[in-house]
Amino acid sequence: MKNIELPRKVVTGDGAINSINEIVDELRLWGNSLVIADENTRLIAGDKIKDALKSEIHIVTEAADIEVEKILPEVKKNSVKFLAGVGGGRTIDITKVVALKANIPFLSIPTAASHDGIASPQASLKGEVPTSLKAHSPIGIICDTDILRKAPARLTSAGAADVISNYTAVLDWKLAKEEKGEYYGDYASVLAMLSSEIVIYNALKIKEDISILVEALISSGVAIGIAGSSRPCSGAEHNFSHALDLFCPTPALHGEQCGVGTILMSYLHGADWQNIRDSLKKVGAPTTAKGMGIEDKCIIEALVKAHSVRDRYTILRDGITEEKAKEISKITGVIE
Repeated sequence: MKNIELPRKVVTGDGAINSINEIVDELRLWGNSLVIADENTRLIAGDKIKDALKSEIHIVTEAADIEVEKILPEVKKNSVKFLAGVGGGRTIDITKVVALKANIPFLSIPTAASHDGIASPQASLKGEVPTSLKAHSPIGIICDTDILRKAPARLTSAGAADVISNYTAVLDWKLAKEEKGEYYGDYASVLAMLSSEIVIYNALKIKEDISILVEALISSGVAIGIAGSSRPCSGAEHNFSHALDLFCPTPALHGEQCGVGTILMSYLHGADWQNIRDSLKKVGAPTTAKGMGIEDKCIIEALVKAHSVRDRYTILRDGITEEKAKEISKITGVIE
């Protein structure tokens, strides 16, 4: 049995956050609310949302797992009926987990198009040990394209790379079906792959039309909701990124790491890794260890250990040797 959970309301466009009260009323989100933001996103949109909702606001300053435990008593004390996560991946993931534990709905209000967590029912908490867990989909999503367009270019390119990484995630999912008999959802996989292909095809247009990327990110999150797992959007390339988070002293952005991981995993799949590399360059995402500010040795260690980061059948299967990791990293130009 599969439980499909999708957002009830998605609003995109310039000035979308100005409709916050109408959206909340339509979704019947009545009662006390709590806005969750960080210092930067508070100034971008958090305070505006707080004032519109006549809400309290919690400013995130510490590690995600610590913040969750700090916010939960606030929710209980103030009889909070719904949350509004305003910001990037960390803030929205914290909001998801708090909403899950408090059993209340939440709104997803991104300030950058940097991740597919905007719409997905998955959350990632980066404490001492990175943890991924199944949460709920947001009841509503508000993507103000005027705000997203003004976000740092690096965040936008990371979001594009995150969507492009669906390419190898779907290939890994097919492999798991063929070799292990794992459940494989045709609709979810097609939706995830289509999102990737649209970003690849429109790589040069994304800087001009942020809505292309926004819709692809939301579609990716919906694919996860339909699949009932992160399978359509997370494979070996994501394991590689998680390994870098663990073993690299200064990891890059999640989407950047997944993009480079997609180059490597495309090569292992015998797919068109050059097209992946070129598309990442077009959206402004890094394609090398140097471009991410990561040492070559970290790339090798992450490739060797990526298979053990999560119990998920991928092209890495039981892992690869250090020699093989060096070979494919050099062939693809990820390291020199």
